[in-house]
Amino acid sequence: MRTIRYSRVVHLSHVLRNGMPCWPGDPPLSVEPVAELEKDGYRLNRLTLGEHTGTHVNAPGHFFSGGSSAEHVPAEALVLPAVVVDCRKEVEENPDFALAPTHIQRFESQHGAIPPGRAVLLFSGWQARWPDPEAYFNRGADGRRHFPGFSPEAVRFLVEERGATALGIDTHGIDPGVDETYAANKLALARGVLVIENITNLDQLPPVGATLVVGALRVAGGSGAPAAVLALIP
Repeated sequence: MRTIRYSRVVHLSHVLRNGMPCWPGDPPLSVEPVAELEKDGYRLNRLTLGEHTGTHVNAPGHFFSGGSSAEHVPAEALVLPAVVVDCRKEVEENPDFALAPTHIQRFESQHGAIPPGRAVLLFSGWQARWPDPEAYFNRGADGRRHFPGFSPEAVRFLVEERGATALGIDTHGIDPGVDETYAANKLALARGVLVIENITNLDQLPPVGATLVVGALRVAGGSGAPAAVLALIP
């Protein structure tokens, strides 16, 4: 029997609202009223959004033909302990920062080795740029997106050496924005690792000890799914 003890709960999901950042080419979020109290006796909105809108998870089928889809994410994979690697200082100096094994080892020198079965969350501070799409995607004069992420080497280390089962970040992708091959995502998803993107409120989590509850929608055939993510804080 597993026991989770917590003193408070923190929302890690962004509020869905019109005008929020959406990946270029994805359907923009639309919240549109279709029934009103005065006219219909009840209120109802229509939501139009892509699978990767707001805080969301990626499924292997996002990048791989024949990869499993969102409804096949096991329930037990959606409740897991988390560690938070704070790299805000590095990101302030370099928006193209990519988490490397050396950064993880520095974290472990302070907090101990990361046990298997953890969600490893990269706290870059990028959440402060939400909900401004221009600041969030941070396109440079070169036309490329400049935001931080995981290096492929870090993904390989976390998955193969530490047994991480989920990776998350407070940007729109676990890949640095300049990496248009999506190497980190592909490595993680090929190994069955849950990928969680557009997280917020990581400043309210301790480096170790929190438990994530990932309420991913069970979208049939989905390449991913919007998710309500909660953190249970000891």
